[in-house]
Amino acid sequence: MGVRSLVDRILSVADGMLTGMRIADHIAVLDRDGRRLADVAERAGIDADVPTCPGWQVRDLLSHLGGVHRWSASYLSTGNARPFTDEEGAAFFAPVPDDELVGWFRDGHRALVDALAAADEAMICWTFLPAPSPLAFWARRQAHETAIHLADAESVITGVPEWAPTFAADGIDELLNGFFSRSRSGLVADPTVSMAVAATDADAAWTMNIGPDSRRVVAGASPADLTVAGPAAHLYLLLWNRRGTEGLDVQGDRTVLELWRERARI
Repeated sequence: MGVRSLVDRILSVADGMLTGMRIADHIAVLDRDGRRLADVAERAGIDADVPTCPGWQVRDLLSHLGGVHRWSASYLSTGNARPFTDEEGAAFFAPVPDDELVGWFRDGHRALVDALAAADEAMICWTFLPAPSPLAFWARRQAHETAIHLADAESVITGVPEWAPTFAADGIDELLNGFFSRSRSGLVADPTVSMAVAATDADAAWTMNIGPDSRRVVAGASPADLTVAGPAAHLYLLLWNRRGTEGLDVQGDRTVLELWRERARI
C-alpha cells in the first residue's frame, strides 16, 4: 500500500468507519439530496401520495424530515449531551401551514447543513449509534436519513435517486452494524437464519446471523441461507424496504427476505 493510500485509509477510519466516506462527503450528499427532495416535493405537490410510505402524502414526508433536521441541528448547536424529552422533541415537529411547508423544509435543511459544516470536530453531544465522533455520527445519520426519504419523494414521480456505490455501501453498513447491532430490535428468528449481502460495484459485503434474541454481523459474504448480490444502491434500497429484488441476484431461502421485510423496522 502506497503512502497516499495509507493516509486515505487512516482518514477514512477516523471519519467513516472504513467505508470510504468522510464527514465532508456525508455533508455534501446531505446538501444535494435535501435540495433535490424539496424540488421534487414542489413539483409533485404536497397532497400527492408517497408510494413507498403507504398512508403518507408529501406533506407528511416534509413535516417528518423537516422536524428531524431541526432536531438533529439542535444537538449540534447546543452540545446537548442527553436525548430530548418527548415534550422537547415535539417542538421540532409543530404543524406548519401547507403554503409554507416547502420553504420551512428548505430552511431547516439549510440550517442542518450549515451546522454540520461549522461544527468543531471535537464537539460533544448526544448520539445513538457507534461512531468515531458525534460530528461523524450526525453527518452520516442525516445524510442517510435524507437519502432514503429522497427515495420516497422520488417514488412520487416514479424516479430513483442516484448515489455513488461508496455512499450506498456506507448506508448498508450503518443499517447493519449500526441500527441492527442494538439489542432492541424485532428482527429475530428461531431457529437462527443467515443472510449475506454483496455489492457488485463496491468492495463491500456483509453476513448477518439473525437469532432468537440478537443479531451478529460479520464482514464479507459467508455461506448463508440467503445471498443477495447486486449494485450497492439497489441493495441499500432493498434493505430499507424501498424496492424489491428486481435486478438483483437472489440465491437461497427467500423466506429470510420475507422475514426481513416484516421485521426489519427502524
